[in-house]
Amino acid sequence: MNDFNAWLAVAIGILLRLAIPIFITALVVFFLRRLDEDWRAENKTPKIRKPKCWEIRDCTPEERADCEAASSPLPCWQFKRLPNGYLRDECLDCEVFIGMPAPKGMSAPKHA
Repeated sequence: MNDFNAWLAVAIGILLRLAIPIFITALVVFFLRRLDEDWRAENKTPKIRKPKCWEIRDCTPEERADCEAASSPLPCWQFKRLPNGYLRDECLDCEVFIGMPAPKGMSAPKHA
């Protein structure tokens, strides 16, 4: 009977030290994955078509051929960002940039 109690104590010790924390961790991972899936589903934003800035600005075919932003999949103001991530001043005043809809949850820029 003494050996049985020793094995039972070891089994309970393993259960308390390993199995229960692993189970709790797996439960937390499961709920965090579900939460992540819900957040990803909420964050589905509609694709905004790239504006044809060359049409709005009446660029000539030669200007369009020389413009790297015209062949980029990004809008021109995204393609021409400064190295620090800021937009160029000419983009902020451009009618193409101003005319685009603001992303969901953001307001349009206010000009003084």
